[in-house]
Amino acid sequence: MSEGLAIVLAYLLGSIPSGYLAGRLRGIDIREVGSKNVGATNVFRSLGKGIGLLVMAADIAKGIAAVALAIGLTDDPWPLLAGGAAILGHVFPAWLGFRGGKGVAVTAGVTIGLMPLAAAVMIPVWILIVAVTRYVSVASIAAAIGLTPVAWALGAPWPTVVFAGLVSAAVLWRHRGNVARLRRGTELRLDFRRAGRAERA
Repeated sequence: MSEGLAIVLAYLLGSIPSGYLAGRLRGIDIREVGSKNVGATNVFRSLGKGIGLLVMAADIAKGIAAVALAIGLTDDPWPLLAGGAAILGHVFPAWLGFRGGKGVAVTAGVTIGLMPLAAAVMIPVWILIVAVTRYVSVASIAAAIGLTPVAWALGAPWPTVVFAGLVSAAVLWRHRGNVARLRRGTELRLDFRRAGRAERA
């Protein structure tokens, strides 16, 4: 009973549409502006830096909370499954017709909950790549590629390493369009000066 409850609650936590709700508070449907994605990057570009960072923090918190709840209610391997359910909830939220974000921020939160040492390595790497390149997609792809070997090198249990591989593959699949745009040279960089222009338009 507690195992099923943990999975359901994890999905519901993950499915809270932070970006969509933030847009609605500003009178904007985030699905109709910018990249039309409900993730934190589009919120950052379309509504401004402050609200974009808040949405990112909320999405990370969803992942942490889902894992923490499962750890409190269940034993292994259910926290791993709850982490996966939270990511699925974010990517496929029932409230938005199963069309959500790409799952990077909530995956970061799940990683913090399940593999804190790996998170302590990969999150600063993600931040550094964004700062240097201003490509969120490049940072997310690099973090996805690096997560599994880092988790293994830091001694994570093998089920956790397998889980890292699966979620990393999912993040890479969700970024296939970004990869195509990077190859064409049409991928957008973060522009701190222009962030929030959609709100003022």
